[in-house]
Amino acid sequence: MAAKFMSGLDPPRNGFRPLWRSAERGFTLVEMLVALAIFSLAALALLRLEGATVSTTARLQEQALAQIVARNIAVEMLTDPVPPALGEAHGEAVNAGRTWRWTRRTALSPEPRIEQIAIHVASDRGPEAATLTLFRRAAQ
Repeated sequence: MAAKFMSGLDPPRNGFRPLWRSAERGFTLVEMLVALAIFSLAALALLRLEGATVSTTARLQEQALAQIVARNIAVEMLTDPVPPALGEAHGEAVNAGRTWRWTRRTALSPEPRIEQIAIHVASDRGPEAATLTLFRRAAQ
């Protein structure tokens, strides 16, 4: 009969102790440091992801506001009984407490009875912009 060790563990088989028995002893300091390092890397990756998400959300909000301004200018042009003059026009619009610069380019389309109107809206805060192209009946 094989003698039990004084520590209460089964004798090693082929130089190794059974895993279920060695787990009762807990984790070593090296194992804890490795686990902490892996967790730290994962936490840093999540923080970088959150920062990218916040900046993307802010940029998308700016672009959405620029699109609203472009659509407002388009509605003004489409509801005006007189079509806009051919050429380029510039202006400013205030929306959401901010000033937006807009450029409108009006040209004849390949069909002479229809005008092509391109509206570009830009912000003074950054590269966020919106472009809207629409068509309207040309002046007779």
